[in-house]
Amino acid sequence: MQTTEKEPYRRELKQPLNIIEIPDALLQKQTVVVLAGLSSASIDRKVKAGKFPQPVKDGPRCTRWRAGDVSNWLRSQAQTRVAA
Repeated sequence: MQTTEKEPYRRELKQPLNIIEIPDALLQKQTVVVLAGLSSASIDRKVKAGKFPQPVKDGPRCTRWRAGDVSNWLRSQAQTRVAA
């Protein structure tokens, strides 16, 4: 029998990553996960601790982040790492 290695499950992004260039664009969580390089749970913990931008509730089951807020957070993380 031939065994084949399973490819890990990857959810396809519904937003292009260059959407972060539009400051008022609303990002889906999966897009934020990819851009930030963090897991969904890590983002939730950082939001709760005040260490990540607060999301915008667009409905009872719809949470989005402003691209400008995420972009500023990414920039601040890069500056923190360079200074350290």
